Amino acid sequence: MITYRESGVDIDAGNRTVDLLASSVASTATEEVLAGGGGFGGIYAADRLGPGKVLVASTDGVGTKAELAGRYGRWHGVGIDVVNHCVNDILVVGAEPLFFLDYIATSRLVPEVAADIVGGIAEACREAGCALLGGETAEMPGVYQPGAVDVAGMIVGMADRDNLWPRLDEIEEGDLVVGLPSSGPHTNGYSLIRRLLDGRSSAPDLLDSLLAPHRSYLPTVRSLQAGGVAPKALAHITGGGLADNLPRVLPTGLGAMVELGSWDVPEPFVTLVAWSGIDDGEAFRTWNMGVGMAVVIDSGLGSRAAELGCLEIGSVIPVAGEDERVVFTGSWR
Repeated sequence: MITYRESGVDIDAGNRTVDLLASSVASTATEEVLAGGGGFGGIYAADRLGPGKVLVASTDGVGTKAELAGRYGRWHGVGIDVVNHCVNDILVVGAEPLFFLDYIATSRLVPEVAADIVGGIAEACREAGCALLGGETAEMPGVYQPGAVDVAGMIVGMADRDNLWPRLDEIEEGDLVVGLPSSGPHTNGYSLIRRLLDGRSSAPDLLDSLLAPHRSYLPTVRSLQAGGVAPKALAHITGGGLADNLPRVLPTGLGAMVELGSWDVPEPFVTLVAWSGIDDGEAFRTWNMGVGMAVVIDSGLGSRAAELGCLEIGSVIPVAGEDERVVFTGSWR
């Protein structure tokens, strides 16, 4: 006889995991949650979805940052990462978070690890005013390498149909591009980062900056709006960097000139570029290089945006084609 546990799946460990994370899930409940964790499906009241409202959904994961976090047992931040990444992805179209669903998969389920991750997820959900409505924890021996953990999530938010970003018909030549500082690499470029760390002893400060949770830009964007700085477009600077993400929110015929040296590229990027030897083009497509969100605003709002913590990094320019819509000038070194 061979049992399910002997095949690599421990049902009891799964049940212990559910018990450990129950309080974290419950701590995120909003008044719209009619049924959440523990059931077959979460139930969320749609009363807030009045006329003119639309739902916005996105899904993403933390990628191989989870492997680096696992080396040092720093799982809590991974939970924050996955929520804030998704919050930012729906923020760029103008959506406020409603609820979140998580997915944690591993070769062998360790209840304490899963509970630590969900604790981070719950913390970020509370900060965003977002309910953790449900999730899945999967134990899949033979699919994942021993010790591997994969963390992903899906978010649903709400926006006004008549107030969505980007506002392509308002963007024009001369508009400013301002950047919101990142907290580190966020959730991109970690396959290269892990390769660079192999065989090297790393200072605690460097590891802290590499494993710093993905920053949520929801509070900052709210502050911009309240402070009279109306965004025309926002771009979440993830995989592909400024070069690949800015064009996604600009109208045909317009691009951006980004002035390198207009902000100080922080650690850990300086060290990562030095270790890897990659050129600027590759660096700015691999990592956010200190700018986690780019915002297009009217040219007359630069001073006010700076007062609210924005970095003026460039401007909107006309472009002839689609091949090179972001032009980098100057030097950051």
